[in-house]
This record gives sequence, C-alpha cells and structure tokens, in this order.
Amino acid sequence: METIHYNTAVMKDFRSESLSHDPIHGYIPFTSCTELPPGEVSEQKIIDHPWLQRLRQIHQLQTAWWVFPSAEHTRFQHVLGAMHLASRAVAALYESLREVCPGTPSRGYVESLVRLAALLHDVGHGPFGHFFDEHFLSDFGLNHELLGGEIIRRELSDLIRRVRRNPNSRLEECETLDPDQIAFLITRPRELDDQRPAWLRFLRGLFSGLYTVDNMDFVLRDAYMSGYSIRAFDIERLLHYSAFTSRGLTIHERGLSSLVRFIGVRAELFRAIYFHRTVRAIDLELQELFVDSKAHLFPGNPLDHLDQYQRFTEWALLMEVGGWPMSDRPELRTLGERWRRLLHRELRWKMACERTKFFEPGEAEQGSVLSDAATFEAAVRRELPQELRRLSLKFDTARHVHRPGAHTPAAGQNFLYDPATGKIQSLDDRELFHRIAISYRICRIYALDHCHQAELAAALDRLIGPAAVDDATNM
Repeated sequence: METIHYNTAVMKDFRSESLSHDPIHGYIPFTSCTELPPGEVSEQKIIDHPWLQRLRQIHQLQTAWWVFPSAEHTRFQHVLGAMHLASRAVAALYESLREVCPGTPSRGYVESLVRLAALLHDVGHGPFGHFFDEHFLSDFGLNHELLGGEIIRRELSDLIRRVRRNPNSRLEECETLDPDQIAFLITRPRELDDQRPAWLRFLRGLFSGLYTVDNMDFVLRDAYMSGYSIRAFDIERLLHYSAFTSRGLTIHERGLSSLVRFIGVRAELFRAIYFHRTVRAIDLELQELFVDSKAHLFPGNPLDHLDQYQRFTEWALLMEVGGWPMSDRPELRTLGERWRRLLHRELRWKMACERTKFFEPGEAEQGSVLSDAATFEAAVRRELPQELRRLSLKFDTARHVHRPGAHTPAAGQNFLYDPATGKIQSLDDRELFHRIAISYRICRIYALDHCHQAELAAALDRLIGPAAVDDATNM
C-alpha cells in the first residue's frame, strides 16, 4: 500500500476545533476543550455551561410555536447562529474598523469579543422570551439585556477572561477579554455614550443597529423554521458592501437595495408570524394568566435568586403549572385549570377586526390614540353605540419599528456611502430608504364572539382608516 506523506506545515490543526451542523449556516466551528494550554478556556466550555444550555428550554418564538408547528427552534440554536455570523461580520469589517479607529485591539480580540457577545446576548431571557421581559422582569426595572449583563459579570466573567482564541484568530499575549465590554455590546443604547472607546461603540452597531448579528440570524432562522421562506434576504451582499467608516457602520450604495429588502422581510415576519392574530390572542390569554400566576412561579427579583433563575425555563414553568390542577390549594387548582385550557389552545378571545397604521417620517406616534392599548381602548369605546360600550373586549396595538427615529440613540449607528461623491451620508438621503415607514402598529380588537364585528370595524375605521390586507397565514 502506498504511503501518503502530508505536509503538516500547510495543514490546519483541527485538534482544538469542533463543528456544529446548522440548517441555516451549514457548519458552525467553535474551539473545543482538547489540546488547549493549561488554564485556557474554550468556547465549548461556555457553550456547555448551564447558563447557555438552559436556552435549549426556551423557544425562540415565544408563543408563535403554538401557531406554526415547525417553528420549534430554541434560543440556543439562535445564539450559535449569531456567534457564527459574528465571525462573518468581523471577517468583512475588521480591516475597516482598524483603519478608522487606530486604537482597535487585535483581530483575535475583536473576533472573540464579538463572538462571545453574540453567544451570550440572550443569556438573560426567561420563559416566553420578550413576553417575560414585559410581564415579569419589568417589575424589577430589568429586561433580558440588563439581566444578561449581570449574569455575564457575576457568573461567567472568569471563564470569559480565559478565552484566548476562536477558530479563525487568537488574542495577542498582552490582551485579556473584558466581560464588561461584552455586557456593553449586548445592551441596547438608551443614551449616547462617549466614554467608551470608538471601536467598541462602533461594534455595538452589530448588536443594536439596523442589521445585526442577532436580527440577521433570527430573520433567516425564523423564516426557514416557520415555513415562511428558505432564503429571506441576501446576507452575502449585505455583508460584502458593509464597512466601518469614520461615522460608524456604513453600507455602500450598491448594497442599499439588500438592506431595504432585509428591513422589509423583517417587518413582514413581524406582521405575519410574531404578530399573527392567533399568536396575539394566545399572548392576551397568557398575559391575564401570568399576572395571577407569577407570584407562585418565582420568588422575586432574579438578581437576588440567580441560582433559581438558571433553572427557570419554559420546561420548568410548564412542568410546574402542569401539576397545579392536582394541588391541595384551591387557588393553584383554579390556576392550573386555566393553564390547561391555554396549553390545549382553548382560547377565549377571537379577533373581531384589524387595521394597520403606518407612521411616516415626521408623523407623531406618541400622543396619538394608538400610543398604547389603554388609550386605544378608550378611543374605540367612545366611537361605539352606547349599548355596546361595555362589551367584554381586548385591545391590542402591536408595534414594529422599521428603522429608528431620527432622535433616538440607535439612529446614529448606520450610514450610507455614495461612491459618486465619495461622501458618507445619512441613509435618509436616499429616497429608497426614506420612503420606509418609521414604524407601524397593528390595531386589533378581540371579543368573546363575532356578534358585533361590523360595529367594531366601523368604529375602528372612523379612528384609523380602511382595512389593511389580512394575514395570509393562519391556523
């Protein structure tokens, strides 16, 4: 038998690398636990940590999986995909970042920092994702980003500081990852922060700008897993025509149409999937039930009970409430029966009518009758005949932001390069982008039956205008 001699000098050393296969991105490489120097921590060590593994028990689509049967994917799959996209983004953007920010750390530092931020950006999520932010974490002045930052600082910082490589690059000898910088990247800006170095502020655009490693993954993943689309937008073109300039994350004119396409697909996913009428009806049921149940589910502020929060997932919650119908306590038995009906999709609220209102640039949304559900409800009831004003109804004003308003911190993170003039401009300077609405609200009225649909629709038309096209997907 012929002996084949390999030139090991040109062969990559795979002893410290493993692969995870993903239906969206193909093979996702990460550093593994074997063949690392003593004291060094691999990415696998963090991926396998209980704080990350708990995300296997939290659905990516908080309640939409009850409506779209194939959309059973979890936050865990999503964060692996976001980590992979972080490397793709760094490959496309690092040289330009270093050019405009002379103090930028090494490629290895930046790539590992962004990969871990992507991997950990959802670590603070509780059961039902963003629903839990609104109906539990907000009671303590928290959201999953702020809570995630504390988990990173308190629980994972020692491991993070000992990560020294990723599948594509390594940190310099003098560099050590800063967990606080990861917490900064995953937290959405609420005000302009000039205290951080420019390179770090620019990188934040990969987590809270128009197109991020988070939303690029979830648009591709949610579109595929729900059956909406197997190729939702052109991510290759979007990254190819992106660079950091002196203003921040900037897209070349040739990539603008891809960005506009991405924004449109993301908005359509919200309308057709995340804000689907049955999904929102489930949310209405869950909201009422959760208010009455949450004191029995968790002891208080998660910051004071991190060990218990680590074990608090959708699986744990549903197992808990599944046993309530057999409880010795009458209150829990009653709540348990309500949970049983929800889990069997025995929904009380039926959508009676729906209208969509788009808010164009310069059009005030705050202060309008659609600014919140309570204001919307009061306005609709005033429009109803006197005998219908006390009907049992639920009002929903689901809101999606197409692009940040001009005066919000997130608005200053994305720019346009015009090759004809050589200038970096606001994206609003192009009509193709400027014509995108700032936001929209889907305004719905839910009732216990369909007896008064016509009267409710007429009242809604007097407030908002004629009907928009109905959802094409339903179940």
